[in-house]
Amino acid sequence: MDLFSTEQIWQTWLDIEAALALSQASLGLIPAQHAQHIAAHATLAHLDLPALRADIQRTMAPVLSVVHALAHACGDEAGGYVHWGGTTQNIILGGRVLQMRRVHRLLLARIGRSLETLAALAETGADVVMAGRTNRKHALPITFGFKVASWIEELVRCVQRLRQVEPRTFSLVFGGAIGAMHTFGPDGVQLANAMAERLELGSPLVHSRAMLDPFCEYVLVLSLFAMTCSRIGNELYTLMTDEIGEIAEALPEGVVGSSTMPHKDNPKHVVSLIARAAKLRALAAPALEAGQPSHEGDSATNQQLYGLIDEACPLAYDVAVRLDDLLALIRFDAVRMRENLARSADVIASEHLMMVLATTLGRQHAHDRVHAAIREARRDGSSLADVLMGQPDIAAHYTREQITAALDPARYTGNSRDIALRAAALARNLATDIAPRVA
Repeated sequence: MDLFSTEQIWQTWLDIEAALALSQASLGLIPAQHAQHIAAHATLAHLDLPALRADIQRTMAPVLSVVHALAHACGDEAGGYVHWGGTTQNIILGGRVLQMRRVHRLLLARIGRSLETLAALAETGADVVMAGRTNRKHALPITFGFKVASWIEELVRCVQRLRQVEPRTFSLVFGGAIGAMHTFGPDGVQLANAMAERLELGSPLVHSRAMLDPFCEYVLVLSLFAMTCSRIGNELYTLMTDEIGEIAEALPEGVVGSSTMPHKDNPKHVVSLIARAAKLRALAAPALEAGQPSHEGDSATNQQLYGLIDEACPLAYDVAVRLDDLLALIRFDAVRMRENLARSADVIASEHLMMVLATTLGRQHAHDRVHAAIREARRDGSSLADVLMGQPDIAAHYTREQITAALDPARYTGNSRDIALRAAALARNLATDIAPRVA
């Protein structure tokens, strides 16, 4: 989807010009019939596009060329009121805000779809026991649904951030050439507010062209979204390795993994997600640079910002689409998860055993005893239960059945199931809440 094509950019400028004329008419600043005529002709269908492109090549001032084309389409009388008191940067930035809002809504809709998919994964995986890993080593037993729950909550925070920046980002800066509304005089604030209301945008106190932080903040929020997508993607990618094999992409028949190695079944969607998310994440630093214009306006930083917006917004939507597509193809292998868990099944719940023994030995002493027993069991090739039951003070207080039960991974997944189901409900509720907002 081409979200920032040249033609779409031009149309947003025309949308701003139409809102300007209609708002000025509502305040009695220009004749109402001329404003209606301008608004009716403020579409690309009414412009001579080849002539417009040629004029832009000549003037190197695209907004001015669009204004001339609209004025020509409206005729001499109404055309004389086109861009009445307007300035280029207000039109360009206002148009970008309209484009950003359109992409924003599409982005939220895609994230909502991903949340629905993750909710289903969390529910179906709520009781599927697997090895939890820290530092790339087996840590404690969890369920797959618990792992998915962490992705859900992080994605929920992405939605929260996107919503929180809406009033700051989707705001109309329309203060004339320098921001103090010189051309519009005492009607300036009322005009800017009327335009913002017509366009369903906010209106700041200071309409300064030098205050670019809301747009830079938005790119930073998109970068955080990319970070979350990268974390999910990298985790899935790791779990797809042959040595782990707990996750796979359900690719259709005919998909080829390698041109030289027929046995290979390479992941396809996850790698493109990781690559695109990295590109979006990397725009955080340029965003911080673009927000530092000089004085009351600076074309150099304007060009940095517009280029950044034009790249970041469509890229964010592309990342959201790739995440949505990937998650729809994800299949988890519960059998393989149990097989991998079996590699450390005799000790992965050792924390549980330690806390059981702590009731008689004390916590620190229980830790040291279990740690030493595990080393002895691995050295001698015996079971941990055998080693512990050979120690008189432990055998006096615990049965072999109690020791074995305490080491059962399936009995020590904490609140994994409950967290998974609560996260699934959270995801579904948010997805439902997003839907009417982006319709």
